[in-house]
This record gives sequence, C-alpha cells and structure tokens, in this order.
Amino acid sequence: MEKQKDFDDLIQSHRLIPLYTVHELSCIDRLSKILIKSELLLIEVALRTPKALEAIRLLSKSKKICVGAGTVRSVDDVKKAVTAGAKFIVCPSVNSEVIEYCINNHIAVYPGIATPTELQLVWQYGLRVAKFFPAEAYGGVPTIKALSGPYYDMKFLPTGGIDSHNYQEYLSLDAVAAVGGSFIISEKMLFQKDDSSIIAYITHLLEN
Repeated sequence: MEKQKDFDDLIQSHRLIPLYTVHELSCIDRLSKILIKSELLLIEVALRTPKALEAIRLLSKSKKICVGAGTVRSVDDVKKAVTAGAKFIVCPSVNSEVIEYCINNHIAVYPGIATPTELQLVWQYGLRVAKFFPAEAYGGVPTIKALSGPYYDMKFLPTGGIDSHNYQEYLSLDAVAAVGGSFIISEKMLFQKDDSSIIAYITHLLEN
C-alpha cells in the first residue's frame, strides 16, 4: 500500500484535481502546457468518450504531469487506462473487483462512495482516501462532516456539482484531501479562452 500512500499525499498536496472529458484531441497539447505553467500537475481524464485513452497517452508524454483515469467501472477499464499511461484510478462507485485488482497490482485507486455502508467497504480494504460522488446531490459539506465523525481516519475527494463558487467550502474541511471537477479546466474553456486567461483563472483558484 506504499504506492497508494504516496498518491494520497500527492493528491493532498495539490488540493485541486481537474476532471477532464475529451472530445477533441487537438486541445491536448495546449492543455498540457497550461497545466505545467499553472503548476497544476495532476489531472483525471474521464473514460466517457472514445478518445479518452488516447488523451491519457498524449498527456502522459509529459513527465511533469501525473495523469489518472476517471469513470473507471471495470478491471478491463483499469488495464486499458494503465496501458495508456494512467498512474491512478478513480471510480464512480465501489467495485470490489476493481479495488482488489488495483491493490494486488500496486495501482493507486479511489473508489466512489455516497453512504456509510460504501465508506465502510472502502475502509476495510485499507484505503484511506475515497471519492465522494455525487457530492452536492448527496448533501455536500454537511454529509462529509457527518461521515468523518465515525470515519475520522478517512479523507475525501468530493466531485459532482462543485464549482468555482463553492469549492472553498469543501477545501476548508480537514477531512477533504482535494476537490475534483471540470470547473478547474475543461475542453469548453480551452475553446473559449486564451491560455493566459485560463492560467490566471487556475492560479486564482489555487491561491484562494
């Protein structure tokens, strides 16, 4: 579990993890450069489109950026993502097969939970950081506070419904390792804004 702990620490040191859904590979080079210039060196690419694996491969060419795969729902997804270059796995739910495969193969994994029962399962696997999804739909900050009572040794990675207006509420909690979301950077943003504007926006998020 040493590798898992290393990634837990890495995530907590970054505090923000972009969740990126890719439709156009033409943006990937710009995305990579913006992440590096913003010193935001973690990104989760969602396996929601046919081009996601290729995006992971392209982003992984940069040795400075740590690329993870999100929306991972099967062991087959894990294998394809890792082959493409993914260094960590994020799931929308608790999938025992995926968790066990990742643990046995020394791959950092972050299962998605929304209830105490799901959190207990993750805890029993020895994992100490869990994705909380969908965060806003399942009560947001008050729910994390409630869950972190009995699970005082767990950290959360909330995503879902979080934006530039409420992300600080989550980061203010000791139980939150980092916040994920498309509000940090997205393909739409890359099409609509220039690089300097996006870098300034990300820098503002990181400094607040």
